[in-house]
Amino acid sequence: MAADTKVKGPASYFPSIEKTYDKPVAHWFKLLDSVRDSKHMEQVAFLKSEHKMGHGHANALVAYHLAQQKA
Repeated sequence: MAADTKVKGPASYFPSIEKTYDKPVAHWFKLLDSVRDSKHMEQVAFLKSEHKMGHGHANALVAYHLAQQKA
């Protein structure tokens, strides 16, 4: 893969998430592990309500994290 290949999908949000919330994505994945038995939108709501994250960022983290668990 070329070095200039653009990241697509949920991972494309990661730089913005890290900049906006001043935490690495690994921090958010660890928090999502604590609610792993919840449904997708329940996990999104958790990040939004408990950590004041925007919907797009929360949804991207949850979507990516759930996909990694299924892989």
